[in-house]
Amino acid sequence: MTQTQANTVANSSDSRTTHRPLGTPLGKHPTRVLFLGSGELGKEVTIELMRLGAWVCAADSYDGAPAQQAAHEYRVLDMANATELQALFDEVKPDIIVPEVEAIATDVLAGAAAAGAQVVPSAEIAAICMDRERLRVLAHEELGLPTTPYRFAGSLEELREGAATVGYPCVVKPVMSSSGHGQSVVRSADAIDAAWTEAQEGRRAADEGDVSRVIVEALAPLDRELTVLTVSSSAGIVTCAPIGQRQESGDYRESWQPAAEPAGESERAQEIARTAVEGLVARAHKAGETGWGVFGVELFVLTDGSILFNEVSPRPHDTGMVTMASQRLSEFALHARAILGLPITAEHVALNLTDGTTAASHAIVVAGDGEAEFTNVAEALAEPGTDLRIFAKPEVHGHRRMAVALAIGTSEADARAKAGRVADTLKIDVR
Repeated sequence: MTQTQANTVANSSDSRTTHRPLGTPLGKHPTRVLFLGSGELGKEVTIELMRLGAWVCAADSYDGAPAQQAAHEYRVLDMANATELQALFDEVKPDIIVPEVEAIATDVLAGAAAAGAQVVPSAEIAAICMDRERLRVLAHEELGLPTTPYRFAGSLEELREGAATVGYPCVVKPVMSSSGHGQSVVRSADAIDAAWTEAQEGRRAADEGDVSRVIVEALAPLDRELTVLTVSSSAGIVTCAPIGQRQESGDYRESWQPAAEPAGESERAQEIARTAVEGLVARAHKAGETGWGVFGVELFVLTDGSILFNEVSPRPHDTGMVTMASQRLSEFALHARAILGLPITAEHVALNLTDGTTAASHAIVVAGDGEAEFTNVAEALAEPGTDLRIFAKPEVHGHRRMAVALAIGTSEADARAKAGRVADTLKIDVR
């Protein structure tokens, strides 16, 4: 799909979604937005929506989630329970439904879209992106995007055959999981049985008893990973500057923007991201949905400089928290505007940094059992060009991301070091 075609389809959307009433959240005709999942990313989008005059209800599986603390109203329920989720829709009567987690009864979500609610970015896209098999088939086999060699397997024997085909070392993942759960690096055939077991135990809905299909893919000679935030709106599709990142055990720990790349790499990364999102949005349009919102497109950069598609998150991305320092409109502001039908152009996604500077984020992961209390904040933020977001999650049990430090520096290394100093200077007591 060309940019002109994307714009034509986007602009043909129902005018009700581009002219929603705003500014009277407690009045007679508010635009009602319901979040399914109320974590730190949803909290930031909630704040941006409320700034634009929308009414927001934040739902999650526990009480006191970050977005619940900011929204007009909140609910607590099991969102994977179809009966509970349908009851929530019947009660709240949302105009817009924003899934922020993947443990959702997707059939009920699709039913809400069919009944006229705007699901962000669409019920179809949400279902595709939570299923690695459907997403990989779309990206590689239909859109022609470069990926690692891969096979799918529905049994241990099929996994053995698939691993032999793609070769060792390889990576085994459930087709439905997140944050590295159920993932194994397999270096020889002797470890395949253990990888199958890990995938079955780490998959989504592991307690339901059925067998999960898995993907086995070659372990690429990875140099680094990139995220390209891509925005679909009533004005078409645009991409942000690529974001570099560091992960531990499948979870984000640091990110920086713009990522320093060799000549031409940024353009190639943005083209892959744009193609992936165009393919997803085309599916949404075919189903009569808008496909609007922010997408986090995850890419691999290999040691030979080639760039491969990995996955897509159909919502703001955790590595994109750096945009709270790097862009005039953060990924959260962009998401809020896009889902309300407001146009997002290349000007809206531009960096807001002086020449030669870089922004960085540093996730603050807390270990312990109890409430996390932050002190020494004044000292942590004494250095110019630094900032902090404390998520205010009620408790931590084990390890949990509880805040993020932000910084702007004269280089990638300088920005990362400054954000790290903020994290290191904070005093956090768990009690």
